[in-house]
Order: sequence, then C-alpha cells, then structure tokens
Amino acid sequence: MRYVLACLSMLFLSAPAMAASCYNAAEAEAEQGIRIHSELMVIGLNCQHMTPRGWKNFYQEYREITNRHQDLFSGYEKTLIKHNKKNGGGAEKKLHNMRTSFANKVSSDVAQMRPDVFCATYAPRIPKVGQMSRQEFKNWIASSTSSQPLTKSICR
Repeated sequence: MRYVLACLSMLFLSAPAMAASCYNAAEAEAEQGIRIHSELMVIGLNCQHMTPRGWKNFYQEYREITNRHQDLFSGYEKTLIKHNKKNGGGAEKKLHNMRTSFANKVSSDVAQMRPDVFCATYAPRIPKVGQMSRQEFKNWIASSTSSQPLTKSICR
C-alpha cells in the first residue's frame, strides 16, 4: 500500500513539471523568432561582402530589421526567460545558450558550403524579411514552427 501511494504521489508531483517543460503556442513562436533572428544575424555577417550591386548591404539590412522589430524580439526573449524561470532557473543563461546554439547551427552550414553557395542559398531571406510588414513577419515566424524543430515539444 505504501508503495502504491508513493508511486501515485510521484506521478502527481511530476505531471505538472512535465507539462511545464513543454511550450505553449506563444513560447513556441518565441523560440522560432529567436531562431530566425539568430540565423539572420549569421547570414548578414557572413554574406555582407557578397551583397549584389544595387542591393542594401545584407548586414545593414539585418540591423534595420532588428531595430524595426526590437520590441518583438524583446518580447520573445521575455517569454522564453519567463518559461525558463518556471522550469528550473538559469533563465537568461538558457536564453543566451539557445541563441548561441542557433547561431552555431547556421555557422556550421556556412563552414560546410562554399561562401558563395551559402550566400546564394540563404542571403535572400534578409531582403525578404526586410520587405515584410510586421504582421507578415509574425505570421512567418509562427508558421516556421512546423518546418523548424523546436527544442521542446508543444503542450497538448
């Protein structure tokens, strides 16, 4: 009997912890927003010297996107920090590590391709995002959750 009670109490105590470690829709969007922002930074830095004549410099355009949507990115960071706080602390460090991990993934792609091939493949994302309205950008981020794997599952 004691064993059964102990097992039941562990089950009930661990269920909220398991549920809290998954993402709700806003947290999933926030992770994708941070992922996309990190990817755009790496693309802009690596491809700025390959900006076609007549185009805005890729890194400069990345910076303008960042400035135009600073409150959106800041909101995504706050959402993830709040999620991390309720799931064990180290919230800002976890966010920093996540950003670094996303940037490293794209940097790995750079290292595996010739720079001209990488930039031809990825750099067009920057002017594409630069032309999006805020709502189009948010919709694109939210829809990216199906094409880019999240670091956590979505709560059901």
